[in-house]
Amino acid sequence: MIKDLINRVVGWLNAVPYWLLALPLRVAVAHVFWASGTLKLEDWSATLGLFRDEYRLPLIPPELAAPMAAAVELSMPVLLILGLATRPAACVLLGMILVIQTLVYPESWPDHIQWGAMLVVLLCRGAGTLSLDTLLARRFGGAGPARLATA
Repeated sequence: MIKDLINRVVGWLNAVPYWLLALPLRVAVAHVFWASGTLKLEDWSATLGLFRDEYRLPLIPPELAAPMAAAVELSMPVLLILGLATRPAACVLLGMILVIQTLVYPESWPDHIQWGAMLVVLLCRGAGTLSLDTLLARRFGGAGPARLATA
């Protein structure tokens, strides 16, 4: 009886469509980066100061690094929410996390590993069927995300 109940619950859980799991991942990680990007825009001189005094990225001057970071943080979340170019967007954000983790805030690994885990799922499985990636793949054919993502 207990074994049957466990098997039934596991069956229900296995039947949850991937898109339903991917959607909150897309929204959650998009929110993190969008909030950071909008914060940068609120006080640009403070943002430049952070890049100059605290972040101190090697090889990239603060006047270039700050707008690059803001552009990534404001554009990639939009793509994730829409489910458009989800895998490339996830890859870009994973790269940003890697830079932040190794060069800026190595002590923030608990946050970075959470964001990274969400992005790795999206990188590996795509946005799911409730996405522009899938709509475009269906419309224009090919082996795009619609065939690669689990319904």
